[in-house]
Amino acid sequence: MNFSDRLIAVEGCGRIVSARALFFTAFLIFGAVAVRAQQTTAAEPDTFIGRYQARVTATQNEQPHWVTPLVTVTPRLEQEFRTDFLHYYNTSGHEIWNYDNSKGLEFIPEKHTELIVNLPPFFDRSNGESDGFGDISFLAKERIYSRNEEHGNGIVTFFLGATVPTGKNGSGSCCAVVTPTLAMGKGYGLWSFTTTAGGSLPVTNAQALGHTITWNNTLQYHVAKKGMGRFFWPEIESNNSFYKGGSNDGKTVSYVTPGIIIGRIPLDHNADGTPGRLGLTFGAGEEIAVTHFNTYNHETIITARIPF
Repeated sequence: MNFSDRLIAVEGCGRIVSARALFFTAFLIFGAVAVRAQQTTAAEPDTFIGRYQARVTATQNEQPHWVTPLVTVTPRLEQEFRTDFLHYYNTSGHEIWNYDNSKGLEFIPEKHTELIVNLPPFFDRSNGESDGFGDISFLAKERIYSRNEEHGNGIVTFFLGATVPTGKNGSGSCCAVVTPTLAMGKGYGLWSFTTTAGGSLPVTNAQALGHTITWNNTLQYHVAKKGMGRFFWPEIESNNSFYKGGSNDGKTVSYVTPGIIIGRIPLDHNADGTPGRLGLTFGAGEEIAVTHFNTYNHETIITARIPF
């Protein structure tokens, strides 16, 4: 073999070695990509419920993580089972218990939307009148603007509520009512402020029912971001109703509601040890009338919720 033949052989071997090295490198890269893809696929939910909950988590991570107040409906999109218990005395001094207070199932079917299906409240009276269920109600929320605590800490949401006259024994309205509401919230460190304003629009018999304009405000304080203090949210609310038309035309009723919410206490944990979606939230407060005109002087509110 002469020198030129040897040179060609060496070049050929070089090409073979280079080709093998290139193939081996490509194989390693492809293998790494395949392993990474397999890990990613394994980490992603493979069930409808898993994908649904992952989307809900991503949606809620785009908004502030405040807790829902006692009375004021939060502009945040929430997913939970909720029930409230109210105890008060009417203007005649008779004791009344309101079981559930028109609360129920809240869920997030779409990125910016929450739907609430409320059970009818049950009124337990001690004045000799018949007990009975109130009206069924529904609420839809459409989140217009939201920023979590790291990117602005604020939110704006539009509500549209509706009640269906299903109440018995004087426990409900005579007619269906639609209630549009605008809700806003802004956080400042451990403090958060929420305000909502809306009005009732009776579907029928509007002259007799009139219209009620509601304006609610809540100031909350988050005791701490870590430790046991992270579960405590003391608050004070201002709840106002302005009557236009109907039997209470021109009257105003206002309440101040101090209270505290405790939550969200995790009831499960993810594989990495972080809190899961299932939790427990509860709280209590006292709604106190600050206007001469009112339908009750004060009212005790107890709330229990299971976020999921």
